This record gives sequence, C-alpha cells and structure tokens, in this order.
Amino acid sequence: MLASGFTAAPVSKYLLFGIVVSSLLVSINDIKYLFHIQLVPHIWPYKQFWRLLLWQSCYNNSTELLFAVMTMYHLRIIERMWGARKFASFLLTTIPPCLLIPPVVLAILRPLTFSILNILPAGPTPLIFALLAQYHATIPTVYKYRIFVSSTSPDAVTFSDKSLVYLLAAQLALSSSPGSIICAASGWIIGVTWRRGLGPDIWTTWRVPEWLAGGKQARGGDFDDLRRRLEGEGSGTGHATGAEGEVRRRGLGGGILDQFRGAF
Repeated sequence: MLASGFTAAPVSKYLLFGIVVSSLLVSINDIKYLFHIQLVPHIWPYKQFWRLLLWQSCYNNSTELLFAVMTMYHLRIIERMWGARKFASFLLTTIPPCLLIPPVVLAILRPLTFSILNILPAGPTPLIFALLAQYHATIPTVYKYRIFVSSTSPDAVTFSDKSLVYLLAAQLALSSSPGSIICAASGWIIGVTWRRGLGPDIWTTWRVPEWLAGGKQARGGDFDDLRRRLEGEGSGTGHATGAEGEVRRRGLGGGILDQFRGAF
C-alpha cells in the first residue's frame, strides 16, 4: 500500500514546514543578510559568532528552498522506517556538527584557495545531506530503467526510482557553489560517520524521551494502521490478478508519477 503525504512522518512535516515558514519570514522582513556566513568580515574581524547558530535556520533564495523542500519530502521515508523517536534523535544529535563542521572546513580551505572560498550560504543543506546518506544506505532500490541516448545507438543510461532524489539533492548542492558544495559534502560525511558509529557512543545511542516523540500514540496508530492494511489485503485477494495486471500496464510512466504523488 502506498502512503502519500506525511503519514507516519510528523517530525519531517514540522521540519519541512519550519524551513518554509522561516525562509518566508526572513524574506518578507528583508533580513536575509543576517543568516549567511562570510568568514571575512563576519567571523574574524567582527566576531559575529552568533551566525554559527543561525545560519541553517532558513534559505535565502527560492531556488534553494524549492530543491530543499522537494528533497526533504522524499526523505520522509526514513522517519517511517525508523520511527519518530529515532528520527528526532538523529536530527538533534547531528545538528551540532552540521552547524560547526562546515565553517571549520571553510576556514581551512580559505587560505589554500587564496581567499576564493569565503562564503557559506544559509540553509540546512548539511542536515539534508546527512539524511541523504541514511537514505542511500537504508532505502533499497525498487526498480531500474534505462534511457537510450538515441534511437540508433545501443548506449543507454540506467536510472532507478532513487535517481530523482539524488538529482534534486545535486541541484541543491550546486545552487550556491562552491559554498553549497562544502555544506553538502560536510553533511554527507557527518551522516556516514553517524551510521558507521565512528563518533562517541552517545551520539548514536541517545534517544529523545518517548513522550516527546509521541511514542505511545504513534505505537497505537501503527497497530491500527497494520490492522487496516491486513484487512484490506484479505478482502482484495480475489482481485490480485487484476491488480497485478494494472501495475504492469502502468510501466515507467506510472512509476515516475508515483514519485510526485509521494509514494516514496
């Protein structure tokens, strides 16, 4: 059964809506200049260290916001697999390194590039790529398809149902390069480090309180949802052949449409 929208993904919903609302408020109030990081002069001469805490609270342009929202919408499947408690714990434990590591990397690379690298764009791009690393390692590929370069050439490019997510993430990483590339690479490394347990044990084992993540309510809702699914499968057994034929007829076009309907 395909679950669309933010079913069983409340943390992802609030996170996505929070990014959209904060970006709109910053744009309406014309205070975008307060949220990006420019090593010189923001950090070193002026010592505006408060930017290290605020620079990932919003996006400064609509292009980055669009790709970030679309990517986050597809990554909500991680919360469905982990549960709200583990997902919220992951976000809270990875936010500190996502805030601090990209500026440190920028400070190291700036003198090596003769001050060419100096700006980090606003937005939670590192956090999104930390989630993308979990998506890459956790979510299996459902189907693959090939697109031929030309009608006369046998050469073809192979894609999967996950290719759209990677394409959106790549657009986000390149939207304000080279600073956005530093953010994306740092977030991916943080996500891989978390998944492999290379940091302190508390980094991967700590969990938010169950009541904070709505654990009891979510658990009861999961049992009810499972019961409804089993009943639906039992009542639809006699129509299995017709359903399979319908799925086969949908083909590639139906699979791509499922991406935009929130199937994955």
